[in-house]
Amino acid sequence: MDQQNQVSVEFLQAFSDAWNRHDLDGLMEFMADDCIFQAAGGPELCGKTFAGRAAVREGFALAWQTFPDAQWLDGVHFVCGDRGVSEWTFTGTRADGTRIEARGVDIFTFRNGKIAVKNAFRKDRPPVSGAAR
Repeated sequence: MDQQNQVSVEFLQAFSDAWNRHDLDGLMEFMADDCIFQAAGGPELCGKTFAGRAAVREGFALAWQTFPDAQWLDGVHFVCGDRGVSEWTFTGTRADGTRIEARGVDIFTFRNGKIAVKNAFRKDRPPVSGAAR
């Protein structure tokens, strides 16, 4: 990867910060024009795939529609060339009061200093009660 296009740990932290601000426009600034988002859940082998900026934007927005208080906490990030990983603890409450708290990771592929692929994985933990971790 070209040095000027190198993605850093700070880049991934800023991307994570945008998720926690629920900043959809900010998130899309990190994404390549032909980006792909593979959601943690869905009917496909890779969850649910959103391809292209409009579809990825829609996929990202679904997180806050499903979990209006969604947060990705305790982030740890690393980058190695054109690949990277973010580890986090997801917390969120559905409209019916069901609360999820589980560890997860995003596996990234970078191209030209942007995220080309964001592939999300989250532990399949039953809903929790209260704020127990």
